[in-house]
Amino acid sequence: MQQPGRRRGRPKSSMTGQQATNIQALDRALDVLEALAAHEGITLTELADYLDQSPATMHRVLATLEHRRYVESDPERQEWFVGSEAFRLGSAFLQRTNIVELSRPVMRELMSRTGETSNLGIERDGNVLFVSQIETHETIRAFFPPGTHAPLHASGIGKALLSAFDEARFEAFVRTAQFSRFTANTVASAEQLREAVRQIRHRGYALDDEERTIGMRCVAAPIIDGYGEAVAGISVSGPTMRMPDMKVHEIGRWIVQAASDVSKRLGHR
Repeated sequence: MQQPGRRRGRPKSSMTGQQATNIQALDRALDVLEALAAHEGITLTELADYLDQSPATMHRVLATLEHRRYVESDPERQEWFVGSEAFRLGSAFLQRTNIVELSRPVMRELMSRTGETSNLGIERDGNVLFVSQIETHETIRAFFPPGTHAPLHASGIGKALLSAFDEARFEAFVRTAQFSRFTANTVASAEQLREAVRQIRHRGYALDDEERTIGMRCVAAPIIDGYGEAVAGISVSGPTMRMPDMKVHEIGRWIVQAASDVSKRLGHR
């Protein structure tokens, strides 16, 4: 997993006294949790450097969070990880909607039919937030664990969701999009994205053709609720060697049907 670069510490608050101290302490604890979530294990020294804080400060924060089981440590590796309580708290987010529960049977069917990993994602703050996954049994496979983020313009589910936006919302996104380039295939401009969305609307499914990761493809379609709004996207991801052009078109039909099945369960007609 590619690790993020060093993060600069936050500027000092303009508040004074106990109020500022309390807010800064909470802010620092949340920074620690976000840093742990971004790494597959991180030492105290690495964490302090990453957040531009002293090791003593980071140790106090970690000790407090560990007492509440929001973080946990591996004494042998001297590394820290997100703990079980943080997972339980985050799971409350998914309990607000039944989209995950309704999608799981369809995702399992997709994985069984295609032999590739099936994913479910929603839009959050201009990104795709993956909320569920059914992994293939293949050794080489796509991996987007729940909680992973991906840019809308450079992912199958992201572009599927964009294709379901109304014109005003789509253009608002285009005006502020950064269009970060990950590979030579990444959609890297407003015009390219408009053309991609036009094609998605024509054929019914989106394609990430090695746009985020070389050697990986993703086919996706939007899930529409009873109000006619795109609330999620469903996809199948796998290596290009197992997803050639001919199979992509076949998977596309299955994805569209799967998205339609979940949409109907949400009340869409």
